[in-house]
Amino acid sequence: MARSSKSKPDASVNSVAALRDGGAKSKSPKGAKGSNSGNWENVKAILWTLVIFLAIRTFLFEAYRIPSGSMIPTLLVGDWLFVNKLAYGPHVPFTDINLPGYAEPERGDVVVFKSPYQYDQPEDPHPTLVKRLVAVAGDTVYMRGGLFYLNGVAQPQPDAMNANPRADGSFSIPLFEWQREHQVSGTRFGEPPAIITLDDWGPLVVPPGHLFMLGDNRYDSKDGRYWGIVPRENVRGRPSFVYYSYVTAAESDRAMPFLTDIRWSRIGTVIK
Repeated sequence: MARSSKSKPDASVNSVAALRDGGAKSKSPKGAKGSNSGNWENVKAILWTLVIFLAIRTFLFEAYRIPSGSMIPTLLVGDWLFVNKLAYGPHVPFTDINLPGYAEPERGDVVVFKSPYQYDQPEDPHPTLVKRLVAVAGDTVYMRGGLFYLNGVAQPQPDAMNANPRADGSFSIPLFEWQREHQVSGTRFGEPPAIITLDDWGPLVVPPGHLFMLGDNRYDSKDGRYWGIVPRENVRGRPSFVYYSYVTAAESDRAMPFLTDIRWSRIGTVIK
């Protein structure tokens, strides 16, 4: 009997094909895994960068821009500062917790802090401000004729008072009424005025755990005379130096003044 012309498939060929197909299939999961691993490493690198940035910003340094002239000539509108948050103890965001610092705010320091409640600006009742600390807990403060007194001793006027003409400080507004709660009578510092004005107020005693702030540019500064004493826990840091400064658009006649009207001499200025 004649044999059929069909032959059985070569087993060796089938084995090679199977190995080839199997090998290809086994490589694809490994390749996908490698790709996913690479993507995850990139994500982790980004997350760690964010964590480090937020840690530095929260606990060490933060940038701050000067928006007003209340601290002229110490600080100018358009100055950008690095604020040392570790000095007085960093504040933990979204909490009432302040971590210990290596220093306490002292009279004469320039301080960044969260303002006490300002009911006249409901859109931002607790702005972050920078002013000069002029009195600490237990100090008695007052003004007579625009001259500031600390514990009965007249204090040197800021440079801004010499550079700018004296404005009219005889006005009285409801924002000053907070002072009555802290006024003292029958002391060697004299009696409080019947009408509280910008230039004549006090004597007041700064209560425990609080600080009193004024702007160097006294007649262009909405400061402690308006919104009161600052709780110690509101302190956010101490400005260290100016890292960038430019003439603002309101004062410059150049296009893009942040690039074309830079105050080169201000960069690196240590804040005192």
